[in-house]
Amino acid sequence: MPGPLTDTPLRRMPHEMWRGVRASARSDAFGGSLLLVATLLALLMANTPAVDLYESVRDTTVGPVALHLDLTIGQWAADGLLAIFFFVVGLELKEELVAGSLRDPRRAAMPIAAAAGGVVVPALIYVAIARSSEGALQGWAIPTATDIAFAVAVLAVVGRFLPPALRIFLLTLAIVDDLIAITIIAVAYTQGLHLQWLLLALVPLALFGLLTQRGVRTWWLLLPLGVATWALVHASGIHATVAGVLLGFTVPAIASTRARVQTGTEDGEPVYDSLTAHLADQWGVFSTLVAVPVFAFFAAGVAVGGVEGLRSALGDPITLGIIVGLVLGKPVGIVGTSLLLSRLPSFALDPSLRWGDLVGAGFVAGVGFTVSLLVGELAFGASSVADEHVKIGVLLGSFTAAVIGGTILSTRSRRARTAQAG
Repeated sequence: MPGPLTDTPLRRMPHEMWRGVRASARSDAFGGSLLLVATLLALLMANTPAVDLYESVRDTTVGPVALHLDLTIGQWAADGLLAIFFFVVGLELKEELVAGSLRDPRRAAMPIAAAAGGVVVPALIYVAIARSSEGALQGWAIPTATDIAFAVAVLAVVGRFLPPALRIFLLTLAIVDDLIAITIIAVAYTQGLHLQWLLLALVPLALFGLLTQRGVRTWWLLLPLGVATWALVHASGIHATVAGVLLGFTVPAIASTRARVQTGTEDGEPVYDSLTAHLADQWGVFSTLVAVPVFAFFAAGVAVGGVEGLRSALGDPITLGIIVGLVLGKPVGIVGTSLLLSRLPSFALDPSLRWGDLVGAGFVAGVGFTVSLLVGELAFGASSVADEHVKIGVLLGSFTAAVIGGTILSTRSRRARTAQAG
């Protein structure tokens, strides 16, 4: 007799397909490649006759006016989809703080301090270059961000034979960097705070946290509460991506009788020890495949304007400040801070790492992209001349930093492979 219907190849196909999609989405190289494709497509459309179609879609307004959610498609991507990205970041950070590499203060101290140095030095460089330009200083936070997807993707492609501790260092640094960035967005780029909406947002946020603490993971209960929190934070004047991080922080990262999530391993499915790990895995797929690439597509479409337009942008202190901040400020801040603190007993670099590895990672951390583009829009307004120059600066700075860092890490990886073979 034939086996149960659930065992037939036809019924297993959707499950196998989903496993393949999830495995691809969790690949560092795949996520970075998808971002790159979305960016190149946006640049192509913005600099060809397709620009009218691109801008008409990006600037189309949809959403209920009564709820102050009549946003353009581009704004929905920046305010809505990126909130999902930061929700996943919040989950990952909570997991690391409670049960991961950030749980041990001594082990976490170095990448946390390096992340802080990688924020301060680029900001100072930007201020030094742009201080003479009227209105340019409000973009001081643009070169402080590190793009997790791009940075880790570069390392995955060129650093196969480098110590695993380098990926942990870079990932920890990038996550802490994002936490600093979202704090800067909440504090420095909030205008006209409406406290009543912010206080109301605490109600669905608390309910979301209460349910997840009790191990509830039913989407039709959690999703409306998450959307309500996001909408109320958006109405308060604080950038809505902050809601994503707050929601992620409410989810428990310690396995318990009620919050433990397990899914069996007979069919190759992973076992989750906590709800943070479960939700990060589930929503990380959507973040990688949809949220971040769609945002990149609508954010990176800048009309360069040929050689003359590029020359004009490069003559703007805003553009120069971003490029120098990302390409030089990031590695100087990260490596310099690590070098200084390594002389103190409370800070220790992983024994398997070499300073050359850290220099390469420092340059790779100069890939700002996603959060840098978001901060640029908040600082100067979407589609403004300054924002167009921000995009050029972020793209050129991130590309240059990725090439330099990738070259250094690739060279060190080849040497490590030769040493292992010998």
